[in-house]
Amino acid sequence: MSKKIILIAGPTASGKSKLALGLAKKLNGEIINADSMQIFKEFSILSSRPTLNETKKIKHHLYGVISVKKNFSSGEWFKKAKSQIKTCLKKNKIPIVVGGTGLYFNTITKGISKIPNIDTKTRIKVRNLYKKLGAKKFYNQLIKLDPKVKNKLILTDTQRVQRAYEVKLKTKKSLYDWFKNTRSDFSDFNIKKIFLETRREELLKTISNRIDYMFYNNCVNEVIKFNKMKIDKNLSVNKLIGLREINDYLNGSITLDQCKELINIKTRQYAKRQNTWARGHMKNWNKIYSKNFSNLLKKSLKVVT
Repeated sequence: MSKKIILIAGPTASGKSKLALGLAKKLNGEIINADSMQIFKEFSILSSRPTLNETKKIKHHLYGVISVKKNFSSGEWFKKAKSQIKTCLKKNKIPIVVGGTGLYFNTITKGISKIPNIDTKTRIKVRNLYKKLGAKKFYNQLIKLDPKVKNKLILTDTQRVQRAYEVKLKTKKSLYDWFKNTRSDFSDFNIKKIFLETRREELLKTISNRIDYMFYNNCVNEVIKFNKMKIDKNLSVNKLIGLREINDYLNGSITLDQCKELINIKTRQYAKRQNTWARGHMKNWNKIYSKNFSNLLKKSLKVVT
């Protein structure tokens, strides 16, 4: 049994799904989702999940498998992904893990720590404190609470900064003390890592086109249906870009054009954060780029074969 795993990361709208599909066709692979928003059943358009046509060509796993009524952690994703990877390998298929959620990839490449579950009350308390203080003051307070994170966490890594705070607050141990004895379950596997380094001008254009496509396919209707479910505002799904903006449009506080522009801005900011994450956490990944897809596929095949 081959023990090869292919990981494809990159900023949103960089062409990860298309590349994964191309590689899967060439290498007898199956695709496993590593995007925290594409995991939800109720959002296929707003989360830019692969189309039905794409999923018919190659088997796709972990897309639209969790209800928006549930919180979903990187640990829970890892359990499902680990099982799916092993199933693929047993069938002599190459698992191709693709997405934009850096923490998911870390569970494969670096392992997952045994941090106890943090209760919802603590998580809400930390998030409210972050909103109250703002990024810089919160980060400074974190350094006082847990000096070990200094020079290891960057101020703009919002999710990780809040995570470090809640872990120290609840367990009295630094996030990095928990990481010390962490070992990857896949340390003896042949892991091929690709990060798509799409040029900024091209990425901005692709993001804009994607947003037009989402509205053409009635992403607004997805939000209307979601609103009827009366979901708890603290659940993970509420981080989905476009949800708040479309609701502001539905409430009449902004126009459709303003709504699209705000989603565009937020998506560009998210892409920037993903690139920042890669610089800090994916230093040994193969960074590749080509405007021409055929050339991009050739470059990727050189990396993974």
